[in-house]
Amino acid sequence: MKYKLILIFLYFTSCTQNYNSLDKNTPFNSKGFAYIYDYEDFKNKIIKHKLDENSLQIVHDRLKPGSLIRITNIKTNKSLIIKSTKRFKYPGFYKILITKPVAEKLKLEVDLPLVEIIEIKENKSFIAKKTKIFKEEKKIQSKTPVESVTINNISKNNKKKSKNVKDKFYIVIAEFYSKDSAIFLKKRITQEMTNFNHKKLLIKSKKSNKISLLSGPYKSINFMKNDYIQFNNFGFEELDITINE
Repeated sequence: MKYKLILIFLYFTSCTQNYNSLDKNTPFNSKGFAYIYDYEDFKNKIIKHKLDENSLQIVHDRLKPGSLIRITNIKTNKSLIIKSTKRFKYPGFYKILITKPVAEKLKLEVDLPLVEIIEIKENKSFIAKKTKIFKEEKKIQSKTPVESVTINNISKNNKKKSKNVKDKFYIVIAEFYSKDSAIFLKKRITQEMTNFNHKKLLIKSKKSNKISLLSGPYKSINFMKNDYIQFNNFGFEELDITINE
Protein backbone atom coordinates (compact mmCIF):
# COMPACT_ATOMS: atom_id res chain seq x y z
CA MET A 1 0.00 0.00 0.00
CA LYS A 2 1.03 3.66 -0.38
CA TYR A 3 1.73 4.13 3.30
CA LYS A 4 3.95 1.07 3.48
CA LEU A 5 5.93 2.15 0.42
CA ILE A 6 6.37 5.69 1.69
CA LEU A 7 7.57 4.67 5.13
CA ILE A 8 9.74 1.67 4.34
CA PHE A 9 12.84 3.79 4.90
CA LEU A 10 11.42 5.62 7.90
CA TYR A 11 10.50 2.36 9.59
CA PHE A 12 14.10 1.20 9.70
CA THR A 13 15.58 4.58 10.64
CA SER A 14 13.33 6.40 13.05
CA CYS A 15 9.86 4.92 13.55
CA THR A 16 9.09 3.53 16.99
CA GLN A 17 8.29 -0.14 17.36
CA ASN A 18 4.81 -1.08 16.23
CA TYR A 19 3.09 -2.91 19.06
CA ASN A 20 -0.07 -3.41 17.05
CA SER A 21 1.35 -6.09 14.78
CA LEU A 22 0.52 -9.69 15.53
CA ASP A 23 4.02 -10.82 16.43
CA LYS A 24 4.20 -14.15 18.23
CA ASN A 25 6.48 -12.72 20.91
CA THR A 26 4.89 -9.27 21.24
CA PRO A 27 1.52 -8.91 22.99
CA PHE A 28 -1.11 -7.15 20.89
CA ASN A 29 -1.77 -3.63 22.18
CA SER A 30 -4.24 -1.10 20.81
CA LYS A 31 -6.29 1.92 21.91
CA GLY A 32 -9.63 3.01 20.53
CA PHE A 33 -13.37 2.56 20.87
CA ALA A 34 -15.21 -0.61 21.84
CA TYR A 35 -18.29 -1.72 19.90
CA ILE A 36 -21.01 -2.57 22.43
CA TYR A 37 -23.04 -5.50 21.09
CA ASP A 38 -26.79 -5.26 20.69
CA TYR A 39 -29.04 -8.05 19.40
CA GLU A 40 -30.51 -5.62 16.85
CA ASP A 41 -27.07 -5.43 15.24
CA PHE A 42 -27.22 -9.18 14.66
CA LYS A 43 -30.77 -9.00 13.31
CA ASN A 44 -29.79 -6.18 10.94
CA LYS A 45 -26.69 -8.15 9.84
CA ILE A 46 -24.26 -5.48 11.06
CA ILE A 47 -22.76 -8.26 13.20
CA LYS A 48 -22.67 -11.70 11.54
CA HIS A 49 -22.67 -13.81 14.70
CA LYS A 50 -24.87 -13.86 17.78
CA LEU A 51 -23.57 -13.28 21.30
CA ASP A 52 -25.15 -13.82 24.72
CA GLU A 53 -26.19 -10.31 25.78
CA ASN A 54 -26.36 -11.31 29.45
CA SER A 55 -22.84 -12.70 29.85
CA LEU A 56 -19.30 -11.34 29.79
CA GLN A 57 -18.24 -11.91 26.20
CA ILE A 58 -15.71 -10.23 23.93
CA VAL A 59 -14.74 -10.67 20.29
CA HIS A 60 -11.56 -9.61 18.51
CA ASP A 61 -11.27 -9.80 14.75
CA ARG A 62 -7.57 -10.78 14.75
CA LEU A 63 -6.80 -12.55 18.02
CA LYS A 64 -7.81 -16.19 18.20
CA PRO A 65 -10.65 -17.34 20.50
CA GLY A 66 -9.40 -18.08 24.00
CA SER A 67 -6.81 -15.27 23.92
CA LEU A 68 -6.50 -13.62 27.30
CA ILE A 69 -7.12 -9.88 27.01
CA ARG A 70 -6.90 -7.05 29.51
CA ILE A 71 -9.45 -4.34 28.67
CA THR A 72 -8.98 -0.96 30.37
CA ASN A 73 -11.35 1.98 30.54
CA ILE A 74 -8.85 4.71 29.58
CA LYS A 75 -10.78 7.46 31.34
CA THR A 76 -10.91 5.69 34.73
CA ASN A 77 -8.15 3.05 34.54
CA LYS A 78 -10.69 0.40 35.54
CA SER A 79 -9.65 -2.95 34.02
CA LEU A 80 -11.02 -6.40 33.30
CA ILE A 81 -9.08 -9.52 32.30
CA ILE A 82 -11.16 -11.85 30.13
CA LYS A 83 -10.75 -14.49 27.43
CA SER A 84 -11.99 -13.72 23.93
CA THR A 85 -15.08 -15.71 23.00
CA LYS A 86 -14.98 -15.70 19.23
CA ARG A 87 -13.18 -14.19 16.26
CA PHE A 88 -15.12 -12.51 13.45
CA LYS A 89 -15.41 -9.18 11.68
CA TYR A 90 -17.22 -6.13 13.05
CA PRO A 91 -17.16 -2.47 11.87
CA GLY A 92 -13.48 -1.71 11.23
CA PHE A 93 -13.35 1.57 13.16
CA TYR A 94 -13.72 -0.29 16.47
CA LYS A 95 -10.94 -2.10 18.33
CA ILE A 96 -13.02 -4.80 20.03
CA LEU A 97 -16.59 -6.05 20.31
CA ILE A 98 -17.97 -6.43 23.83
CA THR A 99 -21.31 -7.26 25.44
CA LYS A 100 -23.14 -4.81 27.70
CA PRO A 101 -22.16 -6.64 30.94
CA VAL A 102 -18.49 -6.06 30.02
CA ALA A 103 -19.20 -2.37 29.40
CA GLU A 104 -20.97 -2.16 32.76
CA LYS A 105 -18.08 -3.85 34.58
CA LEU A 106 -15.70 -1.31 33.09
CA LYS A 107 -18.17 1.55 33.68
CA LEU A 108 -17.77 2.68 30.09
CA GLU A 109 -19.67 5.62 28.72
CA VAL A 110 -22.02 4.26 26.08
CA ASP A 111 -21.41 7.24 23.78
CA LEU A 112 -17.61 7.27 24.25
CA PRO A 113 -16.46 3.74 25.13
CA LEU A 114 -12.71 4.43 24.91
CA VAL A 115 -10.56 1.43 25.84
CA GLU A 116 -7.06 0.01 25.69
CA ILE A 117 -6.72 -3.68 24.91
CA ILE A 118 -3.61 -5.68 25.72
CA GLU A 119 -3.12 -9.34 24.91
CA ILE A 120 -1.74 -11.27 27.88
CA LYS A 121 0.53 -14.16 27.01
CA GLU A 122 -0.52 -17.20 28.99
CA ASN A 123 2.16 -17.31 31.63
CA LYS A 124 0.66 -18.60 34.88
CA SER A 125 2.71 -16.40 37.22
CA PHE A 126 2.01 -13.34 35.07
CA ILE A 127 -1.73 -14.04 35.01
CA ALA A 128 -1.78 -14.57 38.78
CA LYS A 129 -0.01 -11.26 39.30
CA LYS A 130 -2.38 -9.39 36.99
CA THR A 131 -5.42 -10.97 38.63
CA LYS A 132 -4.14 -9.89 42.05
CA ILE A 133 -3.58 -6.35 40.81
CA PHE A 134 -7.08 -6.25 39.35
CA LYS A 135 -8.61 -7.34 42.65
CA GLU A 136 -6.63 -4.67 44.49
CA GLU A 137 -7.71 -2.05 41.98
CA LYS A 138 -11.34 -2.81 42.79
CA LYS A 139 -10.69 -1.68 46.37
CA ILE A 140 -9.16 1.62 45.33
CA GLN A 141 -11.13 4.46 43.84
CA SER A 142 -10.03 4.95 40.25
CA LYS A 143 -8.31 8.17 39.29
CA THR A 144 -10.51 10.04 36.86
CA PRO A 145 -9.86 13.10 34.70
CA VAL A 146 -11.31 16.39 35.96
CA GLU A 147 -14.72 16.78 34.41
CA SER A 148 -15.72 20.03 36.09
CA VAL A 149 -14.17 23.00 37.84
CA THR A 150 -16.01 24.41 40.86
CA ILE A 151 -15.57 28.12 41.67
CA ASN A 152 -16.47 29.52 45.08
CA ASN A 153 -17.61 33.11 45.05
CA ILE A 154 -17.85 34.45 48.63
CA SER A 155 -19.51 37.68 47.56
CA LYS A 156 -22.45 35.78 46.08
CA ASN A 157 -23.52 33.63 49.01
CA ASN A 158 -20.95 30.94 48.21
CA LYS A 159 -22.87 29.79 45.15
CA LYS A 160 -20.95 27.24 43.11
CA LYS A 161 -20.49 27.43 39.40
CA SER A 162 -19.19 24.61 37.26
CA LYS A 163 -17.52 24.56 33.90
CA ASN A 164 -17.73 21.35 31.93
CA VAL A 165 -14.54 20.19 30.32
CA LYS A 166 -15.27 18.22 27.15
CA ASP A 167 -12.94 15.44 26.10
CA LYS A 168 -10.97 15.82 22.89
CA PHE A 169 -9.88 12.79 20.90
CA TYR A 170 -7.00 12.33 18.48
CA ILE A 171 -6.02 9.70 15.93
CA VAL A 172 -2.41 8.60 16.41
CA ILE A 173 -1.13 8.24 12.84
CA ALA A 174 2.48 7.36 13.68
CA GLU A 175 5.20 7.81 16.30
CA PHE A 176 8.86 8.54 15.58
CA TYR A 177 12.14 9.26 17.29
CA SER A 178 12.89 11.95 14.71
CA LYS A 179 10.85 15.11 14.16
CA ASP A 180 12.08 15.24 10.54
CA SER A 181 10.39 11.90 9.88
CA ALA A 182 7.09 13.17 11.29
CA ILE A 183 7.35 16.30 9.12
CA PHE A 184 8.10 14.14 6.07
CA LEU A 185 5.02 11.97 6.64
CA LYS A 186 2.82 15.01 7.27
CA LYS A 187 3.89 16.45 3.91
CA ARG A 188 3.18 13.17 2.11
CA ILE A 189 -0.31 12.98 3.62
CA THR A 190 -0.94 16.59 2.62
CA GLN A 191 0.15 15.89 -0.95
CA GLU A 192 -1.65 12.59 -1.47
CA MET A 193 -4.79 12.71 0.72
CA THR A 194 -6.31 15.60 -1.20
CA ASN A 195 -9.81 15.21 0.32
CA PHE A 196 -8.53 15.36 3.89
CA ASN A 197 -8.56 18.57 5.95
CA HIS A 198 -4.83 18.93 6.54
CA LYS A 199 -5.34 21.58 9.22
CA LYS A 200 -6.17 18.70 11.56
CA LEU A 201 -2.63 17.30 11.34
CA LEU A 202 -0.30 18.20 14.19
CA ILE A 203 3.09 17.10 15.46
CA LYS A 204 3.54 16.70 19.21
CA SER A 205 6.60 15.84 21.29
CA LYS A 206 6.23 13.51 24.28
CA LYS A 207 8.20 13.13 27.48
CA SER A 208 9.31 9.71 26.27
CA ASN A 209 11.30 11.47 23.50
CA LYS A 210 8.83 10.20 20.93
CA ILE A 211 7.36 12.47 18.27
CA SER A 212 3.71 11.83 17.43
CA LEU A 213 1.87 12.73 14.25
CA LEU A 214 -1.76 13.20 15.24
CA SER A 215 -5.05 14.10 13.61
CA GLY A 216 -7.58 16.08 15.59
CA PRO A 217 -8.98 17.19 17.88
CA TYR A 218 -12.39 15.53 17.57
CA LYS A 219 -15.38 16.02 19.85
CA SER A 220 -17.57 13.47 18.07
CA ILE A 221 -17.00 9.81 17.25
CA ASN A 222 -18.75 10.25 13.89
CA PHE A 223 -16.37 12.97 12.68
CA MET A 224 -13.40 10.91 13.86
CA LYS A 225 -14.78 7.78 12.19
CA ASN A 226 -14.87 9.44 8.76
CA ASP A 227 -11.21 10.48 8.98
CA TYR A 228 -10.20 7.12 10.45
CA ILE A 229 -11.70 5.36 7.41
CA GLN A 230 -9.84 7.76 5.10
CA PHE A 231 -6.54 6.83 6.77
CA ASN A 232 -7.42 3.14 6.52
CA ASN A 233 -8.14 3.48 2.81
CA PHE A 234 -4.82 5.27 2.34
CA GLY A 235 -3.01 2.32 3.89
CA PHE A 236 -2.76 2.99 7.62
CA GLU A 237 -3.80 0.03 9.75
CA GLU A 238 -4.63 -0.42 13.47
CA LEU A 239 -4.48 3.28 14.30
CA ASP A 240 -4.67 4.14 17.98
CA ILE A 241 -6.97 6.71 19.55
CA THR A 242 -5.79 8.96 22.36
CA ILE A 243 -7.59 11.45 24.60
CA ASN A 244 -6.81 15.05 25.62
CA GLU A 245 -3.28 15.17 24.16
